[in-house]
Amino acid sequence: MKPIHSDLIQFRGTHYEFGFYQGKLLKDSWTVKNREKQWRIRKPRFIVEEQEVKEAITCFAPGVWDELYGLRDALEWPIEQVLMEFGGYRIDYKRSGCSIMTGDGFLIRNYDYMPKTYEGRYILFQPTDQGYSMIGPTQRVTGRMDGMNEKGLVMGYNFMHRKRPGDGFICCMIGRLILESCASVEEAVDMLREIPHRHSFSYTVFDKSNQSYVVEASPRGIEVRESNVCTNHFEIMTKENRNHLVDSMKRMEVIHSNRDQVKNAYDAFRLMNDTNRGVFSNLYSNWAGTIHTSGYLPREDKAWFALGGDQEPVEIDFLQWINGTDLEEKRIYGEVDTDIPFAHMEDGAYWSGKK
Repeated sequence: MKPIHSDLIQFRGTHYEFGFYQGKLLKDSWTVKNREKQWRIRKPRFIVEEQEVKEAITCFAPGVWDELYGLRDALEWPIEQVLMEFGGYRIDYKRSGCSIMTGDGFLIRNYDYMPKTYEGRYILFQPTDQGYSMIGPTQRVTGRMDGMNEKGLVMGYNFMHRKRPGDGFICCMIGRLILESCASVEEAVDMLREIPHRHSFSYTVFDKSNQSYVVEASPRGIEVRESNVCTNHFEIMTKENRNHLVDSMKRMEVIHSNRDQVKNAYDAFRLMNDTNRGVFSNLYSNWAGTIHTSGYLPREDKAWFALGGDQEPVEIDFLQWINGTDLEEKRIYGEVDTDIPFAHMEDGAYWSGKK
């Protein structure tokens, strides 16, 4: 078992200040060192144009563009490098797993992916210039893999495939833009219909109304359905699905078959996080091992988080934090059953074109 951690990063201020603060934290970090080694192995196939990305981002969340400039200034990088790493537009994304279930007042989510990509950053951000306060783990620094905002809107995504990509945003930046700008599931669905999608993912959105929608999104179309469970296949746009769906179907069936035993959010958390229940995954070398389990309780303004399996969730009172009470903890700790290095903790967290 490998001990791992996520840094708890709390910030109140403008988006530019937040970007600058994060850049100072990232400078000379393992996350940056591993990404630099990655680019030496796999050169980018195209250049991301500054004006193109700026126009795309500022249509939905202008503050995120300011955050990218703050990162640029702190890291002392050219803006093109910042956009390739953190811009979330027209860049590639590896395959992943993930399972989500919702219920009365909760969304619980397993994030299944490759340790070599994991940043170990859990963010609480209260902007003073524009956009909503939010809580959740990051992907590619500016993106969010799941999270909740001050309005009680919750978001999590599930990978479908990377075939025939389009000109658009990758999943984690789409998640960030939703949390930054949307106050309800209806607003989130509207944005997902409008935003350009790079790859094919499902986005589950949930809020204090207890409404739960799964938005099936690809560069070729959008479909919306009400559902309280999502794994890694489309149910409407089935022609978009991969050929191998056995694991996705299995996890979905486990969630459905145990639904009667789930009486509350904690029961749902145990179903997702316990390693012997059939949803938690140890397939780390296949880009589909469960790294964290997140829980969001929007009616209570609380978030849960655990690294690895068979863990008790760390609970964060997001409303108290919004009202000015900082968290005393600096890190969340856990462990996972893998020898694969984590990007934020150690050397060697990069891969060749064959892996």
